[in-house]
Amino acid sequence: MFNFVSATQFLPLSVSDALQVLLACALVVGFLVLFKPMLRGLALAAVLVVKPKLTKEQRLQRRQMRDTAMLKRMMNSGKASPSEAAELQALASRA
Repeated sequence: MFNFVSATQFLPLSVSDALQVLLACALVVGFLVLFKPMLRGLALAAVLVVKPKLTKEQRLQRRQMRDTAMLKRMMNSGKASPSEAAELQALASRA
C-alpha cells in the first residue's frame, strides 16, 4: 500500500530542502507579479516585431474588400427578393 512514509523514503528531500524550494518558488512568483507590466510590454514588442500592425489605409482597404465580397455573395445567393436584390445592387455600386 502506498502511503506518505513510503513516499518519503524515495525522496531525498529534507525539511530545509523543501523550504528552500518553496522559498525559491515564492520569489519567482513575486518577481513575476512585480515585473508583470514590463514583461507584458516586452512580449507585445516581440509580437509586433514578428507581425506588425496594419496601417489605417491597409485596414480600410481590407474592410472595403471584405464588404464588397460580402455584398457580391449576398447578390449571387439567389435567395433575395427582387427589392432586396435592387437594394444590394445599389449598395454594391457605392462600394
